[in-house]
Amino acid sequence: MTRPAVSIQSVSKRWTPEGRAPVQALSDLTFDVAPGEFIVLLGPSGCGKSTLLYMIAGLEEVSGGRIACDGEPVTEPSAERGLIFQEASLFPWLTIADNVAFGLSVQHVQPVRRREIAVEMLKRVGLGDMLDKKPDELSGGMRQRAACARALAMRPKVLMMDEPFAALDVQTRARMQDFLLQIWRDSGASILLVTHSIDEAISLADRVVVFTARPGRVKTIVPIDLPRPRESRDPRYHAYRDMFAELLADEVDRAFAEQEAV
Repeated sequence: MTRPAVSIQSVSKRWTPEGRAPVQALSDLTFDVAPGEFIVLLGPSGCGKSTLLYMIAGLEEVSGGRIACDGEPVTEPSAERGLIFQEASLFPWLTIADNVAFGLSVQHVQPVRRREIAVEMLKRVGLGDMLDKKPDELSGGMRQRAACARALAMRPKVLMMDEPFAALDVQTRARMQDFLLQIWRDSGASILLVTHSIDEAISLADRVVVFTARPGRVKTIVPIDLPRPRESRDPRYHAYRDMFAELLADEVDRAFAEQEAV
């Protein structure tokens, strides 16, 4: 039996902000991610999807349960687990090539080799002619591609993305989704992507993990049995869309009711 790329077993997360009541963000979360699998996390705002990514990345500790990657418990950040935020978060004073090479410099990779890897990765994401540009000279979609290149330069086994395309216009978002699928196929990495978009989930995922409202639990896991590229006019695509809308309706209502009660 193949060992999971990521194993999430009975995981909970409880926030204890100073001077405020504790908040249970996640409760008894359990599922596995297979090597090379594309998982989308779908759920209402505040249900702990992003928190889960931070815990898998080793940036936050679990309050209970266990997260393991490739059989090893997650206790700290690792180059084998890359995280891409909603904003590209590039260093504005560095060139795009130096941004991509930054993690390699921390790992003490020699300068010549760092440059070679940065060039290779930027060519892979279609930015081979942008090596010496600064981030503010690039469009939003280009900056996200550069952020992907930076993560891929570390050759992660698991790549996590926290609503990476939310701020983009519809046309750019669709192009970035196609780009991401190509990157996924080329890299062989497992991907976990957080989104609020049902269409994005259907377009990208092997499986969609639907979260309940806070505290986030797994409501259900839905395999997407459609060939890629996925055609939104396909009646089966519409059936998935209706299913997810129904699954999320009660959870979104619960999330709004909780926010109004605060």
